[in-house]
Amino acid sequence: MQAVLASEAKQSSLLARTGLLRHTPRNDGVGSLREVAEIIRKSPEAKITAGMIYKICPEALWREAEAAGVFTGAPIDLADGYIHFSTASQARETAAKHFVGQADLLLIAFDGAALGKTLVYEPSRGGDLFPHLYGALPVQQVRWVQPLTLGADGKHAFPGDMS
Repeated sequence: MQAVLASEAKQSSLLARTGLLRHTPRNDGVGSLREVAEIIRKSPEAKITAGMIYKICPEALWREAEAAGVFTGAPIDLADGYIHFSTASQARETAAKHFVGQADLLLIAFDGAALGKTLVYEPSRGGDLFPHLYGALPVQQVRWVQPLTLGADGKHAFPGDMS
């Protein structure tokens, strides 16, 4: 699923009306991510559409998950209490911000709708809504896995069609 609000102005208005526009260290100026997500889910201004989501993961960690049949998260996921994902439009920036120079990565695609209600879109970097999974991730939910290689310019080379 990819959550999209009708406009950023409506999102800001919604957050202002609920009093959730406050700064915390982990969310760049919005209230509790859980609180905001719940309000957004209940809001008639929110529109939810299905879509692919992506996990960037060190290969060794993903191979361990495949052997176990379930992915419980990378260290940052475990610390935050949910598994971080990105939409197609967010994945490149996620790689550049959190995985710069790492060559042993995989790009793993999932159908967000198939993950059910434990997948929540919550405000994060720059107020964008990012998919977060509150629970373990069965590896059989994978649509595809491919290496996320580094190009000659040092940036990760993403597939042209991330679907």
